[in-house]
Amino acid sequence: MPPHTLDSIAALEALYAQPAGASLAKEVDYLHPHYRAFVEKAPFCLLSTSNPNGGDCSPRGDAPGFVQILDDRTLLLPDRRGNNRIDSLRNIVADPRVGLLFMIPGINETLRVSGIATISVDPELIARCTVEDKPPTTVLVIAIQSVYFQCARALVRSHLWSADAQIARSTLPSTGTMVATLSQNAIDGETYDRELPERLRKTLY
Repeated sequence: MPPHTLDSIAALEALYAQPAGASLAKEVDYLHPHYRAFVEKAPFCLLSTSNPNGGDCSPRGDAPGFVQILDDRTLLLPDRRGNNRIDSLRNIVADPRVGLLFMIPGINETLRVSGIATISVDPELIARCTVEDKPPTTVLVIAIQSVYFQCARALVRSHLWSADAQIARSTLPSTGTMVATLSQNAIDGETYDRELPERLRKTLY
């Protein structure tokens, strides 16, 4: 192993203080009404998955409440239109353990959920998650194992919601530039950029 690498729990714990009581008390194995409010108001979450070869983290978003609460131990996450790589779904087939991080614009606390996911094509669940007459292809049914809120430090440090922290999109490579370069110009970047806004508009659902 590289030098200065920690390779044991004991070595790791020796560097950190014991967690405060609130850090432990806030974790429960169901969706408490306080935590329900976060899920209902969140328009965005990150979905983490893994497989024997590695892990993945994918954004998910829609109108607030797009992750539906079936009961206090079960969440429904529709799989909206995307790039059809289905990386997260492939991972869930291999390893059903998932993590969710719910984020609400303007709120510095986030909500962490871990659980076990199954991929469903149940017609009732598909219908329940249909938007603008467009059904999701599949729905993740997530059995909750752990829920707790993450304190605000990371978002306060990053100034994530501050208008002053926003940067112009033009300061980064365009999506067309990136796919053109990475495809060795097999994909025309200018055409990709020009068609992207309309393609997004037509394929949200």
